[in-house]
Amino acid sequence: MAHKQYGLIGYPLSHSFSIDYFNQKFQAEGIDAEYMNFEIEDIGSLMELIAEYPELDGLNVTAPYKEQVIPFLDGLDADAKRVGAVNVIQFVRDERGELKRLVGCNSDVVGFGRTMESIVEPGMRAMVLGTGGAAKACKCALEPMGVEVQLVSRRKSAATVTYEEITRAMVAEYRLIVNATPVGKYPNVDQCPDFPYRFLTPNHLAYDLIYNPDLTLFMKRAQEAGAAVKNGLEMLLLQAFVSYEIWTGRRNNQI
Repeated sequence: MAHKQYGLIGYPLSHSFSIDYFNQKFQAEGIDAEYMNFEIEDIGSLMELIAEYPELDGLNVTAPYKEQVIPFLDGLDADAKRVGAVNVIQFVRDERGELKRLVGCNSDVVGFGRTMESIVEPGMRAMVLGTGGAAKACKCALEPMGVEVQLVSRRKSAATVTYEEITRAMVAEYRLIVNATPVGKYPNVDQCPDFPYRFLTPNHLAYDLIYNPDLTLFMKRAQEAGAAVKNGLEMLLLQAFVSYEIWTGRRNNQI
């Protein structure tokens, strides 16, 4: 098999986990491939980048380009369409190796869904903080599992409630609280969403999609109220694994 190159596009990328994860994986499994960070200041540089690296065979996409990248792609898989965000680009080549199509995929839905399999119980309801791509991915993963999802935003809309509107009675109904915002992510470790943590109980699980730091202020405040906590490292590992399945054709995504 020819040498393969994979990578991550975003800005900035100084604290990315993916490069170490994938290169360690390739070395451990004897795979002739490398993973690189491509810190680009403008998504308009994407096609130039692909032309510069003809052996490139797959990309991950992170902030701020998960939505901005969509116009540069030739199609989206079912999850990317539902979420409206892309974090994996599949390179579709012909039998001669010529690049024919770029397909946008979303591995967050599967990654988050797999972390929920041992957590979700019948009748469980979830309150998801945020309305961006990560929050939508959580919603898309939970609803087919029978979990009713309430999105929380700083701004009122038909689909959301605001932080100020959350009552003790509401929190009692939603045993799973998911932070799908970037608030509290390194280096801003002294921040957390403006959630009424005092309403949490030992019956709650506070799940933070952030994995750096491994114990966020959101998690600390939830723990202080007696709730169980979990960070996003397992989800990160699972979605990275799904990314590789997509690139190598081992995962047949619905286009």
